[in-house]
Order: sequence, then C-alpha cells, then structure tokens
Amino acid sequence: MLKRKLQEELKQSMLAKDTLKTSVLRMVLSAINYYEIQKGGAGYQATDEDVLAVIQKEAKQRKDSIEQFQKANRPELVEKETKELEMLQVYLPQQMSEEEIRNLVKEAISQTQSTTIADMGKIMGALMPKVKGKADGSLVSQIVKQELST
Repeated sequence: MLKRKLQEELKQSMLAKDTLKTSVLRMVLSAINYYEIQKGGAGYQATDEDVLAVIQKEAKQRKDSIEQFQKANRPELVEKETKELEMLQVYLPQQMSEEEIRNLVKEAISQTQSTTIADMGKIMGALMPKVKGKADGSLVSQIVKQELST
C-alpha cells in the first residue's frame, strides 16, 4: 500500500535528518489520516486511490500557493512551496501531455456529439474518469473550451 510506503519513507527521512522531506511526508500522512477519519472513523483504511487523491489535493494547494506568493512578490515562499510540490509529484502518476489530453477531448466531443459550450458537462463527465489522477482538471476544462470554440 502507498500509505505504508510513505510511512517507511518518513522513517528513512527522519534518520537521514532530511527536514524538508520529513515535513512534507508528515503533512501528507496527516492529511491521509484526516481523510480516513472523515470517511469512516478509526477503522477506515485509505486505499491507494484515496491516498493519491489526497496527494493530488496537497499538490494543487501548493500550486495555488505558488501562484499567490508570486503575485505577492514572496520569492522565498515560492521556492519553499515549489520544493514541496516537487516532492509530492514523486508520488503521483505521470501526468498526461497536453497533446494526449487534446486527443481525448476530441474523442469525447465526437462520442457525446457535442457542439456547444452548453454541452461541456457531458464532455467533462465522459473525460474525467479517463484522466483522473493523470491530468489537472482545470487544464482539461480549458482544452475542452478551446476545442468547442473552434
């Protein structure tokens, strides 16, 4: 299980005195434990899919923070968040390229026979199970809008 792997890596990083990695892994494991409590209390065990969802959520928070810190001209915080994001991405599946997403979008548009932006919900519904965990939802949405407007 992915959660066990994270726990082992936490022990290793603590022994190696890698403070940044230790901090990131503690944060992720804490978020996973919180998720388990929300889902079913102390007896609930997060699946690998659940753990990936938590890591993706944490990565998205880092991306949002980086954007905000750049706007606020805080380079030291941008650097910290960027390092944390890089560590989180190690545990996430390989992200799809924009070209791969675009091909899936075109396929979904033809399958759903959609032609207008009003059909976006149908397209996203068909797409998201295929790209879940492998592509950023906002990027997928942006590509769908581009394809529908051409």
